[in-house]
Amino acid sequence: MNEQPQNPLHGITLETILTQLVKQHGWDELGKQIPIQCFRNDPSIKSSLKFLRRTPWARKKVEEMYLRSINKTG
Repeated sequence: MNEQPQNPLHGITLETILTQLVKQHGWDELGKQIPIQCFRNDPSIKSSLKFLRRTPWARKKVEEMYLRSINKTG
């Protein structure tokens, strides 16, 4: 088994990350911090997940924002 004890994202789905960020910051703030259309124009979890799963640079920015947010609250 390939364990990742030092990876804070291990075991957390992209949907969980995105849902938490939307709950914490809202779509407007996500669109300001990560300027991609799926956050700015008629945003939804489903459309954003589709885009993020096929766009590695955008997914990385979302994951980095999530890590910053849990470091602030944790």
